Amino acid sequence: MSHKQNLLQKITEREAHIGLVGLGYAGLPLAVEFAESGFHVTGVDVDAAKVRQINSGCSYIDDVPSARVHQLVDKGRLCASANYDDLREVDAISICVPTPLRKTRDPDMSYIIEAARSIAEIRRPGMLIVLESTTYPGTTEEIILPEIAGKDLAVGVDIFVAYSPERIDPGNTCFNVRNTPKVVGGITAHCAEVATALYESAVDQIITVSSPTTAEAVKLLENTFRAVNIGLVNEMALMCDKLAIDVWEVIRAAATKPFGYMPFYPGPGLGGHCIPVDPHYLSWKLKTLNYNARFIELASEINASMPYYVVDKITEALNNQERSVRGSKVLILGVAYKRNVDDVRESPALDIISLLRQRGADVAFCDPHVPHIRLESDCQMHSLEFGPQLLQDAHCVVIVTDHSAFDWEVIRQHSSAIVDTRHVYSGSRDGNIVSL
Repeated sequence: MSHKQNLLQKITEREAHIGLVGLGYAGLPLAVEFAESGFHVTGVDVDAAKVRQINSGCSYIDDVPSARVHQLVDKGRLCASANYDDLREVDAISICVPTPLRKTRDPDMSYIIEAARSIAEIRRPGMLIVLESTTYPGTTEEIILPEIAGKDLAVGVDIFVAYSPERIDPGNTCFNVRNTPKVVGGITAHCAEVATALYESAVDQIITVSSPTTAEAVKLLENTFRAVNIGLVNEMALMCDKLAIDVWEVIRAAATKPFGYMPFYPGPGLGGHCIPVDPHYLSWKLKTLNYNARFIELASEINASMPYYVVDKITEALNNQERSVRGSKVLILGVAYKRNVDDVRESPALDIISLLRQRGADVAFCDPHVPHIRLESDCQMHSLEFGPQLLQDAHCVVIVTDHSAFDWEVIRQHSSAIVDTRHVYSGSRDGNIVSL
């Protein structure tokens, strides 16, 4: 029996042992889905605290209830380790490590390189290796493949390599690992066949594309589409402000068109692990080919300017009270990058806070999901308890993240001035509320 046939049989009969490298927002939900589909799953993470929590049956991801993890750990379906040696006997490995950008906007490939080299030391014939981390087109073939394959293991025959981008949307209660279609691209047709068979066991729909590079470009297009359209509507907000018209009214009316238009909404800036970061992977790759991705660069410029625009609106709200920014107490409501999550990566709230502090404001924040934050200046801030007194003490309250836990009527009643970046108070004519 060939390695491909053997692996396909193991997958079909749920006898394959699955490994996950990286147990964060993408890796843990995938590990749980594989385990609930009948596989034995071993996850590896360099964070010892995560390993301990999983092995004790606890989840640190909001979208994955601890009850699911606890049940799988009790059944022996799921375990975690900090040691790659524990993946020596697995049949398939999915790599879900972070892919951040450096301050220079160049891709930081160190996590992928480290994972590839560590897997290269334990790989064996008959294994499937799938990269899921978002990255530039060509990564799987340029970085993963040379480490994994070689003279001793022929790709598509002895070992199988593919790319399948994660599509996790934290906080989304409608779409999860199982019901979100999965894109798969294999180095060879046999690689694609094996990877497709694996993911079909845990995901309802698989879309197979011609190559890993195509699959890598698919993920970047998805998030570049969002970044560019958010940049467009943010610029529309700036233009409507100049024209003294309500951008939200414009968007509502445009959204009535049943074809050719999809509504996007302005906000305080881009945040999270994908949209502010992923388009720059594509832009960086194209620069190596002497091509300037102009839409990406322009959208990034506009989106990055939004925290400054918010600070201008805060200044306006304080001026209406005959107050300057310096010395004023400003309360930021919500520092997570989106509603009802605890993730502050790339959150525009951090930029807004830093800009206000630079201008001499006395800044505090309240976020029911985020107990503390650390700014670039290494200043640590702690979330304050929500309540009328906290609101009354502030000269300006700024809604940056519209968490469901916030009581909007209480905020309206007890705030002397509000800057609403999320259109919470739709259609309000309250003179104390300044909207984007």
